[in-house]
Amino acid sequence: MKVLLACAAAVIFLCASSSPVTASFEGPIQTRNLFPLSLHLDQPFLEKAATESSMSYSLSHSSTYVVQDSADWDIGLDMEITEINFIYRRTVRDLFEISASIPVIITGGGFMDNFVENFHKAFGFSDYGRSNRPHNEFLYSVSRDGAPVISGKSGTRLGDIRLAVKQPLLSSDGYRLSVQGSVEVPVSSSEQGFSNGSLDGGASLLLDAAVTEKVMTFWNVGGVFPGDVRGHERVNVRNYFHAGAAVEMMLGRGFSGLVQVQGQSGTYPDTGVDAVDGWAYLIAFGGRYQKEGRVFDLSLTEDLNTTGVPDFIINLTYKFRL
Repeated sequence: MKVLLACAAAVIFLCASSSPVTASFEGPIQTRNLFPLSLHLDQPFLEKAATESSMSYSLSHSSTYVVQDSADWDIGLDMEITEINFIYRRTVRDLFEISASIPVIITGGGFMDNFVENFHKAFGFSDYGRSNRPHNEFLYSVSRDGAPVISGKSGTRLGDIRLAVKQPLLSSDGYRLSVQGSVEVPVSSSEQGFSNGSLDGGASLLLDAAVTEKVMTFWNVGGVFPGDVRGHERVNVRNYFHAGAAVEMMLGRGFSGLVQVQGQSGTYPDTGVDAVDGWAYLIAFGGRYQKEGRVFDLSLTEDLNTTGVPDFIINLTYKFRL
C-alpha cells in the first residue's frame, strides 16, 4: 500500500510539472517477472499510456534458485527459463488499442550456474545454497503437506496467451493517461508448471509524463485477479497488486537509456518459505536504438530482494511499427 501511495503522489507531481512531448518515446522495457511460480499468473509488462500499432519479438533468459521448505511446503526451483514472446498491438480507429502476447517458454537446467556462482563469490554475495547442487541440473518440484502440486518438466511449451485492451482517458502536451484491462487464457500444462490452468484477469492505470523534451517517465499501477493453480493439487492463489515506473532518456543519434523498477505483492498463500512469501521487487537497466520505425532493446533485470523473482533476466527485443 505504501508503494501505491508513493506512486500516486509522484503521478500528481509530474502531471503538475510536465513538459511538452516532442521526441518519439517508445516506452518501458518489454520484460516481465519470470519467477516460475507466478509467471503464468497474468504477469504484467510495464506499459506506456500512448497507443500504437506494432509487432515485437522479445527474447528473455532468466535464472532462478530456490530450494527451501517449511512445515507445510517443499519448494525446489533450480532452473533457467527462456521466454520468446510475440506481442502484437493495433490501434483501432484511433480510439483504443488491442494487443495479444503469445509466449513460448523453454525450461531446463541451463548453462549459467558456474558463472553465477563465481560472480557471487567475487563480490561476496550469498549463493543461497546453489553450490550444494550439481551445476545446471534441472529441478522444479512443489508439494504441500507431502502431496505434489507441480512436477515441473524441462522442455518447450506454448505459454498462456495474454489479451489486452487499452483505452486512452486524458491527453495533453505533457502527459497521457489510459486504462488497460487484460485476460490470460490457459493453453498449456499446469501439472508441469507451464500454466496455472485457469483464466486470469487484470486492470491497470497507465500514465506517461514528460519531465523535459528528452526525458519521459512512465507510471503503472494495477491489480491482477488470477485463477487457481490447477496442478496435481489445487492451490488458491491471491489477487495481487503491482506498481512500477520507468524513465526513458534520449541520448541522441537514435539512442536512449532506460531505467525501471517494478514491485508486486505475493501471489501464493503463506507458505512459510521466505523466497516465496511477500512483495517482489525488480530493477532493470537498458539501452535502446531506433531508426525508421524499427526499435532494438537490450536490458538486464536484477532482483532487489530475494522474494518471488529470478536472480536476473537478460532481455533482447526487436519491434517495428505497423
